[in-house]
Amino acid sequence: MIMKRTKGIVLVAWVLLGVFVCAGTASAANETGREGRFIAYDDGTVLDTATNLMWADKDNGVDIQWAAAKTYCESFTAGGYNDWRMPTKNELAGLYDGSRRDARGYHLATSLITLSGCCPWTSDTCISMLPQYEMAGYYAFHWSFISGQSICSQQGLDRDVRVLPVRSRR
Repeated sequence: MIMKRTKGIVLVAWVLLGVFVCAGTASAANETGREGRFIAYDDGTVLDTATNLMWADKDNGVDIQWAAAKTYCESFTAGGYNDWRMPTKNELAGLYDGSRRDARGYHLATSLITLSGCCPWTSDTCISMLPQYEMAGYYAFHWSFISGQSICSQQGLDRDVRVLPVRSRR
């Protein structure tokens, strides 16, 4: 009886070990490049080791309004993660480097992330400077990788604004 029970426990242990080992290798991304504090992976993600934020390696690729950008991030699944979100102004500011310029003229801190438009939306809302339009919630910031500034615009804006999903790495 004891021998049978011991064999059963050993079998369960081996099965569990196999599940953990296989699961770890199946979802593990391979590093494809490094640039300063940034590490790119083959699953479409880039890790910023200074902030511990994981970024999509490229923006959504087309003009997008703020609400659609928020939905895009919430349904984004690169790397097998489902906790993507819109970045804050400060998080996007952390990707800005005025001393660098890519082929499009954008001041990105790394070439491992690609922007197809200058100005990704942020999750931060704002109030217009025009008194007749002071309706919080109808305006949001986008970050300019040309000027290095956040810009308060109508959430319905869909010209040269994109979204770059981000997640906090745990």
